[in-house]
Amino acid sequence: MKAYLFLALAIAAELFGTSMLKASAGFTKLYPSLGTIAGFGVAFYSLSLSLQHIPLGVAYAIWSGVGTAVTAIIGVVIWKETASVTTVAGILLIIAGVVVLNLKGNAHG
Repeated sequence: MKAYLFLALAIAAELFGTSMLKASAGFTKLYPSLGTIAGFGVAFYSLSLSLQHIPLGVAYAIWSGVGTAVTAIIGVVIWKETASVTTVAGILLIIAGVVVLNLKGNAHG
């Protein structure tokens, strides 16, 4: 269970780091640039801790899948990027893939 808390922290930190990456305007703004570095540092460290108990394929699929889907949503909500039917379909497929991967009988073994 603790491993999934580290994985959740890794996802949250990656979402923060990615949002700061957008705000950094190509690393031309100091504080968002530092936020990017800190966010990804925490993300990778937390992900590494989760890997002590969660198989690599499962952890990475969850981390990258949830991160990608939520980042797309953040892009629309915070950064006012446009969302198309394709964007929504892609997000739904990512979520479905993560769910299917976790339904595997020995995914947490």
